[in-house]
Amino acid sequence: MNIFSYFDQVNEKICRSIQNRSTFGYSIKINWKNSTVHELKQYDLALIGISEQKTENPNNISSTPDKIRQKLYNLYSIAKKPSIIDLGNLRHGKTEKDTLIALRDIICELYNHNILPVIIGGTQELAYACYLAYEKMEQTINIVSVDSRLNISEQDNEDCHFSYLSKIAGQQKNFLFNYANIGYQTYLVSLEETDKMNKLMFDSYRLGSLRPNIEEAEPVIRDSDIMCFDIHAVRQSEAPAQKNPSPNGLYCEEACSIARYAGLSDRLSCFNIIGIEPDLDINNMTTHLAAQIIWFFIEGFYYRKNDYPFTDIDQYTKFIVTLNNISHDLTFYKSNASGRWWIEVTGGNKNEKKCNLFIACSYTDYQKACNQEIPDRWWKTYQKIN
Repeated sequence: MNIFSYFDQVNEKICRSIQNRSTFGYSIKINWKNSTVHELKQYDLALIGISEQKTENPNNISSTPDKIRQKLYNLYSIAKKPSIIDLGNLRHGKTEKDTLIALRDIICELYNHNILPVIIGGTQELAYACYLAYEKMEQTINIVSVDSRLNISEQDNEDCHFSYLSKIAGQQKNFLFNYANIGYQTYLVSLEETDKMNKLMFDSYRLGSLRPNIEEAEPVIRDSDIMCFDIHAVRQSEAPAQKNPSPNGLYCEEACSIARYAGLSDRLSCFNIIGIEPDLDINNMTTHLAAQIIWFFIEGFYYRKNDYPFTDIDQYTKFIVTLNNISHDLTFYKSNASGRWWIEVTGGNKNEKKCNLFIACSYTDYQKACNQEIPDRWWKTYQKIN
């Protein structure tokens, strides 16, 4: 597969604007006319731009990913020397479906080379394309969405996001094990949606409950394969380039912390940031924030601890908690390298082979178990596999 045939090269004007050798843009490989691109297998991450439409004038920098690149390239590089390629902007197919299928195949190809795609721009449909890639590989996955809404509405209209979650969940056979939302705002979500989330035993973290303890979102991020970061999760005053903005939402610092958690996750293998409308921006605030979100994700990636899945059981401290109201003990593991926690869930129906899952959890979950309270993460997973 010649992956470069799917892309337009990065705008020359952006590449020539890089002046400082210490900046991010200078430290990565960029697919543009003056560059020589080597084999894919040498890279850790690949940037993929999804533009709104093709521009007739190649020097007209108008697309979302190009505006974000202008900011990202001129941020200072992370401490460790990155091995990253910017593939350019994905060429649009004849139909929207063609574009989604092309993106699906590209993600599969990158996955086979152990390269993590960072997708810049586009809308909620991209999350569905990412899912299709894992479906094609027949891999069961978890998705985490950072958004002000739950994306599980039965309707598709101008005031409602494309409901990719309903599309996935409605399939007779799907490879989605868990979905989690971070930062939803209750007044933007119907009771039917929250009921459906509970029925499917998916996770959701309301903005108000998340803010005092944002680190409690880390375990569900660590357990996910795909993160879809919708800029609508951020308040309008800090990210004005939104089609349906809200005066409430995440602060910039919180958004960057969540992105860094995603980068640190050894399991997460696809990241995309969507929903940005550059024509609505003020002083490029939103595109600058998007660039910083991507920067924090990449920094987290290069500080991964590689402690999941287990590499050496001796590198973990094991804790066993006996609960009076269930028939077996709960087993926790704490990584000596990172201090992160996991809990073991054993399951399988009578006619199926028993399976052991290790799901990410927090020290708070361990404390709950010690106080004779079953952690929600354990209980939901147990119900799904039994």
